Amino acid sequence: MEWIEIFVETSQIGLELVSGLLYQCGLTGLMIEDTSDFEEFLQNPNREWDYIEDELVEQKKQQSTGITFFIRDNLYGKEQLSDIKSALLHLKEQEKEFDLGTLKVTVKNIKEEDWANNWKKYFKPFAIGDKIMIKPSWEELTESENKIVLEIDPAHIFGTGTHETTQLCIELIEKYVKNQDTVFDIGCGSGILSIASLLLGAKSADAIDIDVNAVDVAYENAERNGIDKTNYHVIAGNIIHHKELHKAYCGKNYDVVEANIVADVIIALSKQVPEYLKKDGIFITSGIIKERLEDVKEALQKNHFEILDVKYKKDWVALASRYYG
Repeated sequence: MEWIEIFVETSQIGLELVSGLLYQCGLTGLMIEDTSDFEEFLQNPNREWDYIEDELVEQKKQQSTGITFFIRDNLYGKEQLSDIKSALLHLKEQEKEFDLGTLKVTVKNIKEEDWANNWKKYFKPFAIGDKIMIKPSWEELTESENKIVLEIDPAHIFGTGTHETTQLCIELIEKYVKNQDTVFDIGCGSGILSIASLLLGAKSADAIDIDVNAVDVAYENAERNGIDKTNYHVIAGNIIHHKELHKAYCGKNYDVVEANIVADVIIALSKQVPEYLKKDGIFITSGIIKERLEDVKEALQKNHFEILDVKYKKDWVALASRYYG
């Protein structure tokens, strides 16, 4: 199996926060590079080394503080990297009081644009749940198996349907989204969840993502699936921290709110989502690693949600809960 080396540049303060986020995204085996450690080593009069190569010193001085990790060189790796980039954007918005550095993500030892296209050879049509067939926009579909075909091109945005968290959400959407429901998709990425909801019978959907590029990608995917802007609206913004944006969605009484993000964001959202939902409305959420499940359940229950469904896939968990007011 081939692996791709990824580096996230951050500050010394940001190392702990970014490490925690990467762990939430399912990554382990992180390599921390703190440039201050090497400077401290050089200045330590009691160090055991008598001589250090000038080339090594220069190399270390040029290296940025950050975290290196590896992802698979395939479709899953592409989905995972998109997820990480989105989560880093959320982190930068949430932790504005800290200098987290650039949070620039670099694909090492390969041109990022080449790798960003190579994964497409692994992305083939496949079924999710009982009703949905995912079809990449560049692939031909010879047999739909009597399923609803959702055509998707995620570009560089999270949401192909291959990630366990997306699959879990769509399985819950199949179960809980009813004809003529209204839907709000928070952290929409490629738009896959809200588009799936519309194809399954929802009357209308609003969607939001912190990444401004998600707006065009979601609209393009909606158009591919015969959905126009009369019943699908996508904007960019951070609904947790922007009070005016939050107010704009309060009182809309959605039937279903969907959020496939990370545990900490879901915990924060659990306080706000009741203001978007009608009584007995459904909150479908994923992006939760097993170790954080109890934290998320506790937050939901504290904010008057009844847990209806818990679904697992590998190390990931999705929840469906009902707001009882």
